[in-house]
Amino acid sequence: MRRAGQIVLFNLPQTDLMLGKLRPVLLIGKLPGPYGDWLICMISSQIGQCVEGFDEIIREGDSDFARSGLKATSLVRVGRLAVAESGTLIGSVGDIAPGRLRRLKANLVRWLTESDGKPT
Repeated sequence: MRRAGQIVLFNLPQTDLMLGKLRPVLLIGKLPGPYGDWLICMISSQIGQCVEGFDEIIREGDSDFARSGLKATSLVRVGRLAVAESGTLIGSVGDIAPGRLRRLKANLVRWLTESDGKPT
């Protein structure tokens, strides 16, 4: 059973819509309606791409790192969003702490509701 905060695998396309590769993604939330679609965001090992106050780094020493199923310190890229049908999501790698999920959602909401569109 899928739930927000889970980390699963997904063949995430690149921004130019070229075929990407299988990557870990975070399930942000199931979209309303009967379709079973999920709002997801990319997880990357490229932590140098972190946007402070918007993205979040899951470090190996963090309390929820072991349960995340990630292999190394990783970046949750809140700005790399996609909608995926439940059937295209592969397995479950792990999950993140509920507090981390709340922070990530709050960062996204804050950005969406700001007038200048810049992360704080």
